[in-house]
Amino acid sequence: MGDMTNSDFYAKNQRNEGNHAAGFGCSLMELRSLMELRGSEAVVKLQEDYGGVEGLCKRLKTSPTEGLAGAQPDLDKRKELYGRNLIPPKKPKTFLQLVWEALQDVTLIILEIAALISLGLSFYHPPGQASGESCGTAAGGVEDEGEADAGWIEGAAILLSVVCVVLVTAFNDWSKEKQFRGLQSRIEQEQKFQVVRGSQVIQLPVSDILVGDIAQIKYGDLLPADGVLIQGNDLKIDESSLTGESDHVKKSADKDPMLLSGTHVMEGSGRMVVTAVGVNSQTGIIFTLLGAGVEEEEKKEKKGKMQDGNMESNQIKVKKQDGAAAMEMQPLKSAEGGEADDKERKKVSVSKKEKSVLQGKLTKLAVQIGKAGLLMSAITVIILVLYFAIDNFVMQKRPWMPECTPIYIQYFVKFFIIGVTVLVVAVPEGLPLAVTISLAYSVKKMMKDNNLVRHLDACETMGNATAICSDKTGTLTTNRMTAVQCYVGDVHYKEIPDPGALPPKSLELLVNAISINSAYTTKILPPDKEGGLPKQVGNKTECGLLGLVLDLKRDYQPIRNQIPEEKLYKVYTFNSVRKSMSTVIKLPDGSFRMYSKGASEIVLKKCNHILSEVGEPRVFRPRDKDEMVKKVIEPMACDGLRTICVAYRDFPSDPEPNWDDENNILNDLVAICVVGIEDPVRPEVPDAIQKCQRAGITVRMVTGDNINTARAIAIKCGIIHPGEDFLCIDGKEFNRRIRNEKGEVEQERIDKVWPKLRVLARSSPTDKHTLVKGIIDSTMADQRQVVAVTGDGTNDGPALKKADVGFAMGIAGTDVAKEASDIILTDDNFSSIVKAVMWGRNVYDSISKFLQFQLTVNVVAVIVAFTGACITQDSPLKAVQMLWVNLIMDTFASLALATEPPTESLLKRKPYGRNKPLISSTMTKNILGHGVYQLVIIFTLLFAGEKIFDIDSGRNAPLHSPPSEHYTIIFNTFVMMQLFNEINARKIHGERNVFDGIFRNPIFCSIVFGTFAVQIVIVQFGGKPFSCQPLDLEKWMWCVFLGLGELVWGQVIATIPNSRLRFLRRAGQLTQKDELPEEDVNEENEEIDHAERELRRGQILWFRGLNRIQTQIEVVNTFKSGTSFQGAGALRRQSSTTSQTQDVTNVSSPSHVSLSNSARSAGLRVIPTA
Repeated sequence: MGDMTNSDFYAKNQRNEGNHAAGFGCSLMELRSLMELRGSEAVVKLQEDYGGVEGLCKRLKTSPTEGLAGAQPDLDKRKELYGRNLIPPKKPKTFLQLVWEALQDVTLIILEIAALISLGLSFYHPPGQASGESCGTAAGGVEDEGEADAGWIEGAAILLSVVCVVLVTAFNDWSKEKQFRGLQSRIEQEQKFQVVRGSQVIQLPVSDILVGDIAQIKYGDLLPADGVLIQGNDLKIDESSLTGESDHVKKSADKDPMLLSGTHVMEGSGRMVVTAVGVNSQTGIIFTLLGAGVEEEEKKEKKGKMQDGNMESNQIKVKKQDGAAAMEMQPLKSAEGGEADDKERKKVSVSKKEKSVLQGKLTKLAVQIGKAGLLMSAITVIILVLYFAIDNFVMQKRPWMPECTPIYIQYFVKFFIIGVTVLVVAVPEGLPLAVTISLAYSVKKMMKDNNLVRHLDACETMGNATAICSDKTGTLTTNRMTAVQCYVGDVHYKEIPDPGALPPKSLELLVNAISINSAYTTKILPPDKEGGLPKQVGNKTECGLLGLVLDLKRDYQPIRNQIPEEKLYKVYTFNSVRKSMSTVIKLPDGSFRMYSKGASEIVLKKCNHILSEVGEPRVFRPRDKDEMVKKVIEPMACDGLRTICVAYRDFPSDPEPNWDDENNILNDLVAICVVGIEDPVRPEVPDAIQKCQRAGITVRMVTGDNINTARAIAIKCGIIHPGEDFLCIDGKEFNRRIRNEKGEVEQERIDKVWPKLRVLARSSPTDKHTLVKGIIDSTMADQRQVVAVTGDGTNDGPALKKADVGFAMGIAGTDVAKEASDIILTDDNFSSIVKAVMWGRNVYDSISKFLQFQLTVNVVAVIVAFTGACITQDSPLKAVQMLWVNLIMDTFASLALATEPPTESLLKRKPYGRNKPLISSTMTKNILGHGVYQLVIIFTLLFAGEKIFDIDSGRNAPLHSPPSEHYTIIFNTFVMMQLFNEINARKIHGERNVFDGIFRNPIFCSIVFGTFAVQIVIVQFGGKPFSCQPLDLEKWMWCVFLGLGELVWGQVIATIPNSRLRFLRRAGQLTQKDELPEEDVNEENEEIDHAERELRRGQILWFRGLNRIQTQIEVVNTFKSGTSFQGAGALRRQSSTTSQTQDVTNVSSPSHVSLSNSARSAGLRVIPTA
């Protein structure tokens, strides 16, 4: 396999060697081998073979400053020779593959086998008709009806309904896959990169970047292609995604200029020439190999056949398509190893995290119900077989005759089929379906609400959020910075002054300092629309300062043209440690000048001179600083302004300073001015925050800004209200409070701080991470906190990853932040987070609605099938009917109930939290209440129906007898009750009006009417396959009337207060107390790394959740079956023994005690257990 791929590569590259002729001085292969070098080797190779980076640019026909000319023929040629910057995705699963997967379902397999046996036997006619009589009841009525020929119908019908179920499941999976791909491609399309073409800086979609492009890279970028650095300032790259080394690698044009795709820029900025894209970049090569690994196994058999035709086909392909397609070598199928592998990898890594709270609870529930169903169906079969055997061979003392064997076997198969139907109805296959539909639907709709969901479960987790830690800039504010105040030459101007009022020297220095000491990618462009605001591009704070230059009637562009980026002598880029940015230039006389700007309190600390009212430096003493802070900085900050100090310093040319000794360089500055920049609060934010607070979610602001600014903005937003008891502290104070003498963070110290903390100012990324971790690990409250975090910077990565849900900013966010996040806010707006909460809660509610509906049907259908089979030897609901009920129940109901749109009322209640059982007491009440109603009706019809409607009884009908009206009425009534109960299921908090907002959900309405219509067709024309006899209008009216009774009964149930049903409520939360305290777990594993600990904690939560559901189901089942409590206690004990994280003695006793207490309070006699 491997050699195959190589020969292919070389075959392709032989053709590419013709590239020199095609006008470029480098072939694809040469560039690939160049990119494999690192460090000094690469520098030497570049010098020797290409004459440095400039030489490389010449050969690639591009200019290091102006980029590609951008002529279309040239771009096309590059695409053809060097490939495009995309890695072709893996082919999605075909519909047939999905069908095959759906067929793997155990219950379906059992049904298929049963149906096939049934079919086989129906075609077998026993020899010698006379013996029919002697086979006793077994043969009764088989021949008389002349119906024996129709025996095959049941088997065929079961097979048909299996096909239906499979197709529906496969179609659902297929559309889910399609949505996921659409989402993925949307995320990929949104990614753009700054490239210089025709000396213009433009934003290009990543897939359009070509070899020879000059890309501008800056802090926070995810590099889209491989390249060689032309010029860089203080560039540090995190190459861990390729090398696994977590240390940041310093890059510079003269020491290590190689930049690789998929790596992150952690600091600094620069420009690179792109040398490899798509499948030829280092990441692409890895994906290709991965793809080869996956495909290798599958392709082994086919390899032989393909090898011969392979070379020619490849040659033709290359002519037809571009270079990247040539990678689609048949045996390797590497084209499938592309983004999909990336996705697969992501999916794999995600799926570890993917078991969200809800899915954990659900999986367990499904397993439990399935087990119960299996038990019931086994008992059903055994009872039927025994009854039949005893009746025939013991009571009537018939001998077993060989010629009767097939008939007996037919009976046994019928019993087996009845057993299987009980199982089919008991197993809620619709659960996973409901979750998927609900999540997929929500995700799709959330796109409209500016939430781009990257991990499906984030959407549901968001509904349980109890805390949001939000950034200030850009999320709560508009991120449109404007300078509104300044302090120059000893005067504090409350609005931007006239340029004539300022000392000329100060003005000159100020304009130069701002124009040069900012990223050259930051610009202010004319507005898009007439009369609009000018467009701010790049760093918004710098835009505010450049705006100040324009307000002072000066222009920054000529100054930048005079000193282009290449001439900047040294740049100290902004990072979260420095909190300032400085640029050094060489003056004409050979001396150096450094301009610096940054957070005012930090830069002022480093100043010992300040420009006076005539523009000359004068001494700036510590007490002047204090006065300045009091008189200028604090008043500005209290107006909610961000204060930036601009300063400079001159250095002699001889001796040249040691630029790496930052502490001495960034000191002894001369302050030029302090600027107050306003970033107004977004108009919709205060309202959104109020909604969050109503919904029981605490909003905390974590910002890098000054504490006064932060407090002023927090009051404007409504995060804090004057007179409340809250904390506003800065990073220093926060660390002082949470760390012990050794400087270690202590959880109990954090627990003293976080509940009241509302604003954390001047915080470092580590503070943000510590806070999030502290809140998540806290065990103070009875519920574990679920924390959402917003972030846009690279440094927010750790906090976003740590949080339960990470929101990254779509516009201002860096690629690193987006990679670490779960949801991307495409409009960077806090109010979109509120929408996410609403959708999350809606998902949880949709699943609960579905569960309430589903469990009612399950309980009723199983009991009916079971008792019916035991008393009358035949289930009143036939296999095919059960499957139809299953289909409407599962598939359609999950569609109808899972697509309910969210309402504002969802935000009026507190979050559910992790420990709350899935099935609340109201829901248990509804399930049991409706179950009772349905069982009473059905058993009345079953045992007295023939008298009421004056028709023939359908009970004890012989094998293959035609369908009876009696059983048809039962089936029809059953379906009608389900239909109306589906309307009841729309509300799960005990609301009265179940029709509220029903027309806002067209899917629901169409499904209810559709099911009704199909039901009419089945009853009237279903005939033998559906075991239905057409009914007349009067009987139809009765069926519908009994169904309507559900709605009335629903009102009756809603009237019963939950407090009367104390036992239900207790049953819902039995295991709250026997929780394992989390500290114990953490202490033993102190040396385990975070990931491991997360996993452990995840497992504990898992087991805890499982246990809880186990208990609930056992208790609910106990009540349903009405047996004594002894059973439940004993059951509980077994389950606690099997549960892996709990101490047996601890658990069994308290839960059992609480059970008996609840039973006593409900006035039941408790039988003590030994």
